[in-house]
Amino acid sequence: MGSDERHALDPVDSPVDRGGRPAMTSPHELAAQAQRLFIENGFDQTSVEEIAATVGVSRRTFFRYFPTKADVIWVESENEHALFEQLLDDASPDISPWAAVTAAYIATLDHGRAEDDWARHRARLILYEPAVQAQANQVFRRWRVTVTRFVATRTDKSDESAYARAAGHAAVAASIAAHEHWLTHTELSISECMRILFDALEPHDR
Repeated sequence: MGSDERHALDPVDSPVDRGGRPAMTSPHELAAQAQRLFIENGFDQTSVEEIAATVGVSRRTFFRYFPTKADVIWVESENEHALFEQLLDDASPDISPWAAVTAAYIATLDHGRAEDDWARHRARLILYEPAVQAQANQVFRRWRVTVTRFVATRTDKSDESAYARAAGHAAVAASIAAHEHWLTHTELSISECMRILFDALEPHDR
């Protein structure tokens, strides 16, 4: 799925542009600008009014799409998780469960070089901004449960088996570590970082 398709969400109406036609901004673009301001000026120091003014929309329009300013971080979360689940469902039975999980993570979270700034800003905020940690933990738990259930099914084990649980926790840890590695190794792609960390943290069934 290409980045255009991923981000083809309902547009946000903004004020009339210089050509006399209503300008359109997608929720993804609105979120990207908000994240940029958070990185440049600080999360607590950036108001919704500043975000709205920068993008050229009203405060009311912002809140139509995001209940709080922290919610811009998760603009792609539902789409990403749905794609991740679909990729796991479609995974070949000829590859190992961990290989399937690794491939699905990479295909889902590598949005392409054109989105690197947005993705890096998001990663930095998720890793280091206290205001988004509670929601981050909920998102991570959802992915962990998905991986655990997938691995349990593929290995004919219970969701409560040690291996399935280890795989769920290891996958989330590998993804977090990969994004942290990416922030300090900008010469690498996120896909390369994920391959490195998923290889390093692969659990073993005993």
